[in-house]
Amino acid sequence: MFEYICGTLVDLTPEKAVLDTSGLGYKILIPLSVYSSLLGKQDVVKLYISAIYREDSQRLFGFISKDQRNLFEKICDISGIGPKIALSIIGHLEEKDLFLSVQNQDVKSLTKVPGLGKKTAERLIIELKDKFSKLNMQKETISSDVDMTLVDDALAALMNLGYQKNAAQKAILKALKETDGSGHLPEIITTALKLI
Repeated sequence: MFEYICGTLVDLTPEKAVLDTSGLGYKILIPLSVYSSLLGKQDVVKLYISAIYREDSQRLFGFISKDQRNLFEKICDISGIGPKIALSIIGHLEEKDLFLSVQNQDVKSLTKVPGLGKKTAERLIIELKDKFSKLNMQKETISSDVDMTLVDDALAALMNLGYQKNAAQKAILKALKETDGSGHLPEIITTALKLI
C-alpha cells in the first residue's frame, strides 16, 4: 500500500519516528540504525515503508533505503520470526555483516542480536542462505555502477505485466548490457520487453 512517506520529522526515539505530512502524523517504527541516521535531522525525511496489518494492529515500519526495507520483509517471511525480531536484526547488523554471518553459518554472531536465540538464528541461516546466494549471483552479474533501484523497478514493472520473475530478470540483465547500464527506466523496460 505505501512505498515511502516523505514528511517533517517531528518526533524521534530509538523505536519510532513521527513524520508530519500536511498535518497528518505517521508513527513509523524504525530499527536502531535508522534512528542513528535520523538524529539531528530537522528537514524533510523520506522513509521506505513496510506496512503490516493484523487483526489487532496496523503498523508501519520505516527504512532509509529500499534494500533495507526489502531485507526486513525477507526476514519477516521466515516462519517464527516476527517484525520485532526482524527490526532488531536490521538495527544491529549491516546487510554485509548479516550476509557474512549467514554465509559462514555464524550462529554466535547472530545470537548477539537482542531477542534472537540459537534456534531462531539457525532457522534464519537456513532460510536466508539460498535467498542471499541468488541475490549475490544477481548482483555479481550486474556492473557495480548500475543502480540496483533501477533493476528492482524494472523487475516490478515486468512482473506487473504478467512476466515470470526469472524470465524478467534475465531480460533486464540483457537490456542492461545492451544499454551499457546507462539507460533510464523506460528504456530498460522497453529493451527487456523485446528480449523476453
